[in-house]
Amino acid sequence: MINVTYNDKKTNKLIELNAEEIEQCKSFKGKWVHMINPDDKEIEFVSEITSIPEIALKAALDEEERPRIEKEDEYLLVLVDIPVIQDDEDDRISYTTLPMGIIVTENILVTVCLKDSAVTRDFIYGRVKNVFINNPTRFTFQLLFTIATKFLHYLRQIDKTSQKVQTELHKSMKNKELIQLLDIENTLVYFSTSIRTNNVVIDKLSRSNFLPKVEEDQDLIEDVAIESLQALDMCNTYKDILSSTMDAFASVISNNLNIVMKILTSITVIISVPTLIASLFGMNLGGIPGGNFKFGFLIVTLVSLLMAVGLGLVLYRKKMM
Repeated sequence: MINVTYNDKKTNKLIELNAEEIEQCKSFKGKWVHMINPDDKEIEFVSEITSIPEIALKAALDEEERPRIEKEDEYLLVLVDIPVIQDDEDDRISYTTLPMGIIVTENILVTVCLKDSAVTRDFIYGRVKNVFINNPTRFTFQLLFTIATKFLHYLRQIDKTSQKVQTELHKSMKNKELIQLLDIENTLVYFSTSIRTNNVVIDKLSRSNFLPKVEEDQDLIEDVAIESLQALDMCNTYKDILSSTMDAFASVISNNLNIVMKILTSITVIISVPTLIASLFGMNLGGIPGGNFKFGFLIVTLVSLLMAVGLGLVLYRKKMM
């Protein structure tokens, strides 16, 4: 899918071209072209109009591609990782990261990603203010800033989910909640790796002359670096806390299981006393005391119950049940 957006000259609002207008478009000058999981035909179409090599447009379509910068004479390729939401089969929200390619030419900006994301939707729906597509440098750093803020936003949501799972885990002896925490920890590992490599790209962009910079952009560039570093610190903090919490809860679950087993063992011992007595008096071997006594059954039953209660009190006082 291809989305093409540009700034209205009068209102500066972002206007999106429809599919028919995109097909009839002969030039993307001054426009932002966003490609979502494009097929070969769409890549060939954009490459023909923008003169960007297909290999650059396909770089972000590899899920294993790592963030990097590639500078050529005709274009600048900036690959970064972005956070995306994915739905699991059991209706739980989980998060992952995917590469997004930002390709900048003299008067065109192209972004490529395998999935639609909240990062680009924020621009298309006007949630990001003062967007100037015809200023590639500022627009690129606005994209990087939005990516960093999305990492922060999702990290806060992950922390809330973690707190909820931990509350359920307090009263649970099953592995379900522990597995959920393990999934969250894996997500934090992916986030941490992606943010760290994104920081390398941001630092290289801010120090290099790959993109022409003006004084007005300096504050935005600094904000991007600060926001991304904050996301990395928050991610590492949550990851360390969750790791220690999982170890603690694993011990709690094991301890809860031991308590249950102790109670069941005590109950088994208590029940075994009347069972043993009933077994002895139930043998047809003759010579059992009180075998013909009128109240023999009642007396044996009462003695069995008294011994079971006495044993239960002993176990209780010794805190064995």
